[in-house]
Amino acid sequence: MLGKLLGGRNKVLQILSASGFGETYIAEDTRRPGNPQCVVKELKPVSNHPFNLQVARHLFNTEADILEQLGNHDQIPRLLAYFEEEAHFYLVQELIVGHPLSQEISNGKAWMESQIVEMLQDVLWVLSFVHRNQLVHRDVKPDNLIRRDQDGKLVLIDFGAVKQLQTQMLSDKS
Repeated sequence: MLGKLLGGRNKVLQILSASGFGETYIAEDTRRPGNPQCVVKELKPVSNHPFNLQVARHLFNTEADILEQLGNHDQIPRLLAYFEEEAHFYLVQELIVGHPLSQEISNGKAWMESQIVEMLQDVLWVLSFVHRNQLVHRDVKPDNLIRRDQDGKLVLIDFGAVKQLQTQMLSDKS
C-alpha cells in the first residue's frame, strides 16, 4: 500500500493503524502546493456482497456527513475530502501532529489536580461542541484524544461511532 495513489492525489506514506474494517494512513496530497500531509481513513467492506457494500456505504456517508456538519472546530480534524474507489471508502482529514493521551497516562507518573482539571476542561470543551450539534461521539477514550504538538490542545478523533441524537431520541419514543 505504501506509495499507492488514492483518489488520484493522496500518496500513502505510512500505515498508522489497521483492523479488519480498514486501515488509516498518513499520505501526502500531491495536488496541493507543498504536498501537505493528511490522514486517509479507509473503510473496507467485509465482502463485496451488495448488502455489505450498502451497509458500508451508509456508515461511510454518515461519518462524512457528521464531519462536514462539525465544520472547522479547532479541536476536531477537518474533513478535506471523501471518495469511493474499487469498493473501498476513504475519508481524507487534516493531519494532527501529536501523540495520544494514552501515552501520557501510561507513563506511570501521577498527575497533579490542576493537570487533571485542565485536561477535563479541554475535553469537555470539544464534547460540548459535539453535543450542541446533536451528536454523541460514543468512543471517547485516551487513544482518540491527540495532544497536538503545536499548542498542547487535545483533539478528538475517530468519529466512526458517532450517533445522531435526533435518531436516538426518535427511537426511544417508539
